[in-house]
Amino acid sequence: MIGEADAGDDPADGWFPESVAARYDTPGGANAPEAVTAAVDVLEDLADGPVLEFAVGTGRVAAPLAARGVPVSGIELSRAMAARIADKPGGDAVDVTIGDMTTTRVAGRFSLVYLVFNTIDNVTTQDGQVDVFRNAAAHLRPGGLFLVEVGLPDLRRLPPGQDTVPFTVAPGVDGGGYVGFDQYDVVTQEFTSNHVTVSPDGTGRFRRIPFRYAWPAELDLMARIAGMSLKHRWADWDRSEFTAESTKHVSVWEAGSST
Repeated sequence: MIGEADAGDDPADGWFPESVAARYDTPGGANAPEAVTAAVDVLEDLADGPVLEFAVGTGRVAAPLAARGVPVSGIELSRAMAARIADKPGGDAVDVTIGDMTTTRVAGRFSLVYLVFNTIDNVTTQDGQVDVFRNAAAHLRPGGLFLVEVGLPDLRRLPPGQDTVPFTVAPGVDGGGYVGFDQYDVVTQEFTSNHVTVSPDGTGRFRRIPFRYAWPAELDLMARIAGMSLKHRWADWDRSEFTAESTKHVSVWEAGSST
């Protein structure tokens, strides 16, 4: 997190310390029941045995998936995030390992490894993103699947000379409000998501998180490097067709027999 750190935040928790984890499950958006259910429906359908979630977070997806009887393990860097998993229905069945999804290995071979909600972009180098694919492949049994949900960079909205695209402008009910915007470097494929929150009393909070975007074709090449090939690509969890107008994709790669 770029900006003033909150008291009680542990630097070892990276971009998701206690001050973020405490608000991560705020209702709405990706936490809305219909959004979670749509993701869990697809993951349950793809699973054919134990599954592993990279960057399992607070268990937003892993806990309800485990509640359906799917054996779920997770890797999570932030202890503050992982501490909230067991409090969710099904969360006590999720086996969590604290570590970095680029390198951390857990015991067993899995039918499905998945990584949701743009988290592949939290790995801010191409080499690191390749390591995520390699680590996923190392956990998969032959024919196993690796799923990634990630947004597409909004570069089509950038006129010449501009590097910033707003994604949310929301006034507060009692004054104040929130503004979110992405700032892109099209040379390095690095970008930052910037979050400005103003309270009704006029005090403000600024949070800036670094990312690296990768086009679907680049992710396909990473998968090939790791011994996997594309099996599905959808525009969303409803398995709708991926088109030139899509703003995100849910992609699934299949491990080869030698993975």
